[in-house]
Amino acid sequence: MFQSLAKVACVLAVTVIGTNVQAAGDAEAGQAKAATCVACHGVDGNSAVPTFPKLSGLGHKYLLKQMQDIRDGRRPVALMAGQVDNMTDQDLSDIAAFYDAQPRTGGTADPDKVSLGRKVYLGGIAERQVPACSGCHSPTGNGNGPAGYPGLAGQHADYVAAQLKMFRKGYEDPAGRTNGGDAKIMRTTAFRMSDMEIEAVASYIEGLQPTP
Repeated sequence: MFQSLAKVACVLAVTVIGTNVQAAGDAEAGQAKAATCVACHGVDGNSAVPTFPKLSGLGHKYLLKQMQDIRDGRRPVALMAGQVDNMTDQDLSDIAAFYDAQPRTGGTADPDKVSLGRKVYLGGIAERQVPACSGCHSPTGNGNGPAGYPGLAGQHADYVAAQLKMFRKGYEDPAGRTNGGDAKIMRTTAFRMSDMEIEAVASYIEGLQPTP
């Protein structure tokens, strides 16, 4: 049942994500255009600070959509204020191409959170109809680039947990994260999760090792 639910969620999200502008990216040009991103996200997109996301290898489609959403006000991020305001879709596509081409580093999960985190990531939460994260982001956490689902493996647990809580807030409050599309897949999923479950699955995700 919940595998089917996850598949339906993915199909609905693909429909929403697929409506965004797609421009071919030039990774070499993107490296130069990403010069100001280095301070927070690192030279190769592997940020050293756990509250800043790793951008490397997340998928061109996903990265482009997020930057467009930030630029156009659909995803307010205070620390990104002014960073992409004057960039064209081509500029953002080039930056996305550069970061997507970089290998993402792995991390380490908290051993005390692995059991619950694995359960949520691979099996969901049946009693609250929370689909498995693996349905869209893959069992290994490497995502689905063409569909626009980001690779999660190795992402900072602090960042993942913060985003899930923002999606949860966005279910009822527009001050939360609402740029996941009209289907509200991430908002609905996060709304049904406790802090303990969010923190456990975030830790499990950080412990997954990205593969090329």
